[in-house]
Amino acid sequence: MSDRYPVFNRKSAVAGQFYPSNPDVLQQELSELFAVAAPKECKHVRAIISPHAGYIFSGEIAASAFNQIDDNVDYKRVFLIASSHQAYFEGASVYCDGDFLMPYGKEEVDTEFGKTLVESYPELFSDDRSPHLNEHSIEVQLPFLHYVLKGKYKIVPIVLGTSDHSVCRRIAVVLKPYLNAENLFVVSSDFSHYPNYVNAKSVDLATEQAIVSKEPKHLLSVLAEHIGKRVPHLSTSLCGWTSVLTLLYMTENNDSFNYKGIKYCNSGDSPIYGDHDRVVGYWAIALVEKELDKDEFSLSEEDKQQLLQEARRSIENLFWDVERPALDIDKCSAALKTKCGAFVSLHKDGNLRGCIGQMTGDKPLLKVVRDKAVWAAINDSRFPPVTEDELDDIDIEISVLSPLRKIQDVSEIEMGVHGIYITQGYFSGVFLPQVATETGWDKETFLGHCARDKAGIGWDGWKNADIYIFTATIFGEKE
Repeated sequence: MSDRYPVFNRKSAVAGQFYPSNPDVLQQELSELFAVAAPKECKHVRAIISPHAGYIFSGEIAASAFNQIDDNVDYKRVFLIASSHQAYFEGASVYCDGDFLMPYGKEEVDTEFGKTLVESYPELFSDDRSPHLNEHSIEVQLPFLHYVLKGKYKIVPIVLGTSDHSVCRRIAVVLKPYLNAENLFVVSSDFSHYPNYVNAKSVDLATEQAIVSKEPKHLLSVLAEHIGKRVPHLSTSLCGWTSVLTLLYMTENNDSFNYKGIKYCNSGDSPIYGDHDRVVGYWAIALVEKELDKDEFSLSEEDKQQLLQEARRSIENLFWDVERPALDIDKCSAALKTKCGAFVSLHKDGNLRGCIGQMTGDKPLLKVVRDKAVWAAINDSRFPPVTEDELDDIDIEISVLSPLRKIQDVSEIEMGVHGIYITQGYFSGVFLPQVATETGWDKETFLGHCARDKAGIGWDGWKNADIYIFTATIFGEKE
């Protein structure tokens, strides 16, 4: 591994051009930009879209984007995604060789994570450092990031070389699991290039509205429309369109996320160098995850019975020559259409016979339960697949999960009330709340078994891991 990845720190390429090279002057300029930036108006920001021009043109908009992020969060990683200005190449390049050296110090790169991406998905990611060396679009984001978060993070720099939207979708599938409260995504892109001032405002508003719609197809359609209209001197509507598209694919069909336009200007608004004949547009956009209010989500008795019936139907259909028709989701309650995590547990003679689930929801609860019921029956590696002869002896239990909440001290765990999710690096494990009740374990035993048996980080591994708690609405056929 060390031979393949010799340490090669990336030196600043555009300090003194796009932003000041003197750290004291840079700090002062950032302070002035944040003073005039749009105030924080978002909570639970998971990603921002920020411009990458010289600070004299787009600095206020970039500061407005970074002003939205949660500055009291110690992010595990900050993913910086940009589209290459230097070269076309297949897939994406992840910087794995060292850190980014900036005028104010070092930006630490999560090189181990980068290597894992490259080695796990070589058809999508490469470790070629050359696309990064003179690329400005990631570098110019770093001073803003450091100003807000004070360096309490590691970065994952990713430059996209592809112009194939299907490749963007595949990259999004890989990155989507990391779009959560532990991480931040910074997508680097300017908007329209070189129309006049009036046309830029019109084009950029249409592009922003397409992004806010959350529909990747709509964005692609709007970009194509702008080309078809032959707007004078318009060379692109969104120079980092592949990066923005990748983010849209990550949030597609997920009602938990919303995009919000924060602030706009174009280079013609620059008080010193503004030229209204040929301008470049800039938007600050935030991706916000909706906070689920406990009062907003509840399951009626009818909802619970429908979920249990659908779980059993899904399992029984494994053995039927003709599938029984599924419940029409369009006729279900709003609760069953809500995207949230759930686990399906199977018991036989009082003993566990299978349990599979997911912590967060990427599709409606009804579909999650259907899928996990089948997986619990045939894909739990701890047990042989359920047979048709066993069906009458198996009872089903469903646990619908609340959003995860990171804790600072294990004293916050209420045994029998909270489930736990332990994560350390690439390892993770989960126990549902009922595990504590069923086993009678004390809290340290509960944590130890989860760390060792589920996460694989050793009995005391929880002491140095991130711990999240959640509650569960639990119901079953035996009630």
